[in-house]
Amino acid sequence: MTAPFLDKEEIRPSDRLVLMQGEQVLMSGEDYLWKGSDAATVPGIEGAILVEDGDERLLVTDLPEQASLPAGIEPVSMRGLLFRSEQALLTAGKANQYLHWIRSHRHCGYCGIQTIASDNELALICRQCGHHFFPRINPCVIMLVVRGREILLARNARTRSGFYSCLAGFIEAGESAEQAVQREVREECSLEVANLRYFKSQSWPFPSQLMLGFYADYVGGEIIPEEAEIEEAGWFDVDDLPQVPSAKISIAGELIEHYAEQVRNGRF
Repeated sequence: MTAPFLDKEEIRPSDRLVLMQGEQVLMSGEDYLWKGSDAATVPGIEGAILVEDGDERLLVTDLPEQASLPAGIEPVSMRGLLFRSEQALLTAGKANQYLHWIRSHRHCGYCGIQTIASDNELALICRQCGHHFFPRINPCVIMLVVRGREILLARNARTRSGFYSCLAGFIEAGESAEQAVQREVREECSLEVANLRYFKSQSWPFPSQLMLGFYADYVGGEIIPEEAEIEEAGWFDVDDLPQVPSAKISIAGELIEHYAEQVRNGRF
């Protein structure tokens, strides 16, 4: 990928364009992708970042907060896309991660001087000390603890969605993903687990996570929720589950649905 930072004049009519304003995606009806030709008519567009290269390039641009929006444009939060389509979340989520990187690296973390965009790579460069800053992701683990027909589900203390889901947490410096699974389960619910099995991964743009999904067998302990993180946790039979995330948009939902199917088919 070359010349990733584009001026407005470099946006092609055939380009696909994600328009963001702050943390919100700008949508026209159900369409979250704009045409490059719209760049000339939407006020506030000064340039764009090249997210995907190809015959139809994917670009993202961040409109100023004070920019007036054309009639019929609806600002939608990134989480609002969860209920619209998986592809919308993946595409707009990837675009938003690039903008999050730009916003969080406007100044050098070493000397504090303002960064500038590279001419030939997706990087921000300190004008004084020359350090390069590239887009980064934060690796996390998400795990479904299982005990025969039962699975451990918890409700997050920081949200009020009503959903029960898997335990999850960030991988700390010096840890393997497997070590992080065992530590997080111990910290959040005081349980011990073993026989970890990797399931799959998912990009999660809130704001820039890579979720690594695991199954883990319960081996001991009583549930004691960590109050700052977990409002409620418990064991649930796969045929008597509370409200859980959708498997269509969430790796948590996939972990739960896949295991429930395995149990029902006698393969756990």
